Amino acid sequence: MNRKAVALLSGGLDSTLAVRMMIDQGVEVTAVHFTSVFCNCTPKKAGCRLQARKIAEEFAIPIQVIHKGMDYIRMVERPPHGHGSGMNPCIDCRIYMLRKVKEMMPRLEASFVITGEVLGQRPMSQHRNTLRLIERESGLEDLILRPLSAHHFDPTFPEREGIVNREKLLAMSGRSRKPQMEMARKLDIRDYPCPAGGCLLTDKEIAARLHDLFTHVPDYDMVDLHFLKLGRHFRLNPALKVIVGRDHEDNEKIMMLAKPGSILYTPSGFRGPAAVIRGTTDKHSEMAIGRIIARYSQDQHPEYHVRKSVVGGNDSVFVIKDRFPADTLDACRIWDRYKNNIDINITAQKLDLHDKINGVIVQES
Repeated sequence: MNRKAVALLSGGLDSTLAVRMMIDQGVEVTAVHFTSVFCNCTPKKAGCRLQARKIAEEFAIPIQVIHKGMDYIRMVERPPHGHGSGMNPCIDCRIYMLRKVKEMMPRLEASFVITGEVLGQRPMSQHRNTLRLIERESGLEDLILRPLSAHHFDPTFPEREGIVNREKLLAMSGRSRKPQMEMARKLDIRDYPCPAGGCLLTDKEIAARLHDLFTHVPDYDMVDLHFLKLGRHFRLNPALKVIVGRDHEDNEKIMMLAKPGSILYTPSGFRGPAAVIRGTTDKHSEMAIGRIIARYSQDQHPEYHVRKSVVGGNDSVFVIKDRFPADTLDACRIWDRYKNNIDINITAQKLDLHDKINGVIVQES
């Protein structure tokens, strides 16, 4: 009788409890943890990846970490089963992970899969019919055991075969987490980050930025995705996006992430944010970028010197005479455009009228 299983271990409470229950029944568990550019469990919160490794170490089980790559992002762009409230493709995300796990099972000699899913806890992916759909499309029908909610489902293969004792499984359901927290207390499990999930794809502002990226940048890459989590995002026209730092940490990350050939704009002789562009500029749009930087400056000057730097190339400095108008700035902000359904072409026309100002190159190097 094969008592080996693969467990999806997020680092959260539910999956931790599910794994512990199986270990207590003598199942030989290999944990699999999936990471993504959109994971919101930051190192300051211990980090889901670090937490998952910590749990695996405490439970003395092996763990494999899999990064969701560009194949995952392409699925996020056009998920067969649609998005949730943001750009979160929860159903297809689950199918994606389980298919990856299914591919691993022969190598690990695992006979079934363990998850921490609780019936009815997640609004999109944990209803009964949805769970069945995910099982079918992942190719894992009858092989997914949900220890926390097992009694709400028919017995699965590992239960029927006596690999696990169904009587020791649970019947949790719904969105309350009190039963899990009480169980964790009894098992002396104290540290469980991201109790309500940590996916940035559910964040409305990130969703707006991602939608904009999919719409305007067909050749996006992983660096573009990392930039979505930084700064303020403005689309000046269909061919040009500007990302402006919010603070010193953002500025440092923007300059660190910028690839060779990228164009950076930074204050020269005054305090203000760094900016990086995605797309192409002309004289008017460069003046607009400089004026946006000046708008967020803490300093008041009759003119502002802005440095343009090509990463790995030359620098130049140009002069801005005034700050960007606040009303037009709001219309260019991707989040405001998205939630107010503002047409970017109309915004670009307004921007062109505002930006017919004098700007002079004063230094080149």
